[in-house]
Amino acid sequence: MRMNEAVLQLRNVTKTIGRRTIVNDLSFDIPAGEVFGFLGPNGAGKTTTIRMIVGLISMTKGEITVKGVSVRKQFEQAMTHIGAIVENPEMYKFLTGYQNLVHFARRHSGVTKQRIDEVVQLLGLQNRIHEKVKRYSLGMRQRLGVAQAILHKPSVLILDEPTNGLDPAGIRELRDYLRKLSQEEGLSVIVSSHLLSEMELMCDRVAIIQGGKLIDVRSLQEAKNSVQTKIVIESSDIESAHRLLSGAFNHQGVELIGDRIEITADRSLIPDVARLLVKAGLDVYGIHAAQRSLEDQFIEITGGEMVV
Repeated sequence: MRMNEAVLQLRNVTKTIGRRTIVNDLSFDIPAGEVFGFLGPNGAGKTTTIRMIVGLISMTKGEITVKGVSVRKQFEQAMTHIGAIVENPEMYKFLTGYQNLVHFARRHSGVTKQRIDEVVQLLGLQNRIHEKVKRYSLGMRQRLGVAQAILHKPSVLILDEPTNGLDPAGIRELRDYLRKLSQEEGLSVIVSSHLLSEMELMCDRVAIIQGGKLIDVRSLQEAKNSVQTKIVIESSDIESAHRLLSGAFNHQGVELIGDRIEITADRSLIPDVARLLVKAGLDVYGIHAAQRSLEDQFIEITGGEMVV
């Protein structure tokens, strides 16, 4: 399968309970090797969608396929292509990390000792793998959970709120390992999280759902590379600078916000702005391009509703 082909496809997926529609006509594709973020305000249908993908609840309508295999019609075969941690990773705390992996490997045919050792190396567990799990930090347990989930070489890894309870170092560590898995194993990773700043660092694309409907799918790399941005200017005489820039770039939307000026324009305008201010004898303390964060975009799209 080529890297740009869809590994996971959702087509018109709908879930109704009684008269209430939880998920409404959801469709999107996830290609191989992509880290895909799943965002939604409270009650948006995000967790319901994940549960339908892994077969914990049934679809009312629609189709979900993993590597072309239908979750509805060929459930057991479809699940061989999926690894998931939907709640917290479950493991035996009185056993070592390695014993847990051996026990979990017995649930799948064809998982060799070599594969177990390979996964231990991939997740950086080799120094602690023979210690009892009860001595592991939360971050270590999370990584062991991911190791369990990928033992059988799935095509898709689904993690529901994987950063819950982790400290900043643990979050960064998990983020780095997920990126490594997507690149080295060609694994498609679906991550749901309420930490938008982490999603921005972790994901290639994010899907935003609200009221059970898909609102938008955004490529974070395209957003970072976008030439249209906000140019932020700080100067010794901010009011004079504002008058000068408003006259020169009035079509760009020059705004005075507190003690700084913002211009919505291409990055290529920055040298012109700097030259104009210096020529006018104004001291320039700073000029930089400020990308709109994922949080800003999310609040704009959803009207500020919380993510869960």
